[in-house]
Amino acid sequence: MGASWVRGASFVAFAYLLGSIPFGIVVARLFDRSVDLRNVGSGNIGATNVARAVGKAAGLLTILLDAGKAVLAMALASVFLKDRPELWLSLVALAAFLGHLFPVYLKFRGGKGVATALGIVVFLSPAAAALLVALFALVVFFTRYVSLGSLAAALALPPLMAFLTGSRPYVALSLAMALLVFLAHRENIRRLASGRERRFGG
Repeated sequence: MGASWVRGASFVAFAYLLGSIPFGIVVARLFDRSVDLRNVGSGNIGATNVARAVGKAAGLLTILLDAGKAVLAMALASVFLKDRPELWLSLVALAAFLGHLFPVYLKFRGGKGVATALGIVVFLSPAAAALLVALFALVVFFTRYVSLGSLAAALALPPLMAFLTGSRPYVALSLAMALLVFLAHRENIRRLASGRERRFGG
């Protein structure tokens, strides 16, 4: 195994551990030390549940931190992994994303990955990120379903990345993330289908 592969594998492992940091729990505790996010609302560690539990400012901070951990891992990888950069960036990004979904620090029970995916897309294609945020915002504005906005953005991600980047590794990454977002939202999909999904602000 060459030195570049050892270095790349090390960054992938680092990205997973960084992605595993449950910033939602940390932020919720900073705003209210009595709150254990896993026992409040939906029990999810993501920004939507943080916002419901301790306020919108905390939710926004959670989004920034969950997105930022992927950006940090990818920024470091882009500096040190010069051999096949698109492949390694995709693997590092996927590792950070999987860390958020299956964090080692929480017995592999994590969040739904939307904010972390946003950080990844911002790093790879700011134009795609802007379009996805606009789509998400429109869906949430008209329906008040955060989950539906997330699913719409996930569905649009692969074709947008294909059109805007033309990179096979990035498209493969986006397909994997979209599939995992849908799997993470399977309970939300059931509630949406039955009309029992909770609306944001409701």
